[in-house]
Amino acid sequence: MYHNPVLLKQSVDDLVTNLDGIYVDCTFGGGGHSREILSRLSDKGKLFSFDQDLDALKNTIDDPRFTLINQNFRFLENSLLMYGVSQIDGVLADLGVSSHQFDEAERGFSTRSNAPLDMRMNIMQGLDAKRVINDYDEEQLADIFYYYGELREARKLARDIVHHRKTKSIETTEDLKKLFSYLPPHKVNKFYAQLFQAIRIEVNQELEVLKEMLVQAHNVLKPEGRLVVISYHSLEDRLVKRFLKNGMFEGEPERDIYGNYKKAFELVKSKAIIPNDKEIEENSRARSAKMRTGIKV
Repeated sequence: MYHNPVLLKQSVDDLVTNLDGIYVDCTFGGGGHSREILSRLSDKGKLFSFDQDLDALKNTIDDPRFTLINQNFRFLENSLLMYGVSQIDGVLADLGVSSHQFDEAERGFSTRSNAPLDMRMNIMQGLDAKRVINDYDEEQLADIFYYYGELREARKLARDIVHHRKTKSIETTEDLKKLFSYLPPHKVNKFYAQLFQAIRIEVNQELEVLKEMLVQAHNVLKPEGRLVVISYHSLEDRLVKRFLKNGMFEGEPERDIYGNYKKAFELVKSKAIIPNDKEIEENSRARSAKMRTGIKV
């Protein structure tokens, strides 16, 4: 089941400023954002949507203005060029795992179901969660847990996994969770959410993919084109916030003699937009969402 899109009206309000324009929805999923974008466009407008998940193709929209591209959005620029498009009016990216992917137990994204360790957004790729947990060395695992899950006990977790798999491979989400049965009950839910997030980010290279998409979005946007990004955890939001500020992910931009630097975007609002209580009640996934919008300078 594909749930209601997060921040639907707010994101499309920010995105669509030219009814005849060309737009991109980087994360098609159930097609909710794409349908809303199309409802705003004239007959001359066009929408290209991306999704690497084969399940999402079942939701394609029968509309001559619409094209669904079965690709990871890290290939944004080249994919658009294949359709003769080099400049666009807006890009929308609703990041993270879709509700549908969480609900499909066999995909292994959810902490609530016992399933094979998978967590691939693209089931055709080679690397899955089972390989990460059973093949990565202790240092690699510790780094993933620390940097992607922000788990302070990362080194101990990595040691526990490496010690266990010497006698038996870790095949399922329950196999993994059983290793940490010593945790106090009040810590369990948050811990597993952080652990699964860390593994999922590694499997899908989510932060590197996000960086690539942001740079390419800036490349293809026309001046005054809009970039709208909805993120679900601080790692994503920090990258988006920093890129919208100065077009960089680390370091400091060069400044002129007056201390000014060339901006990549003007922010529509200085603070992130978050869902209201009603939206969170209707869709629990919205609880951690933050939306930022930039206008290309």
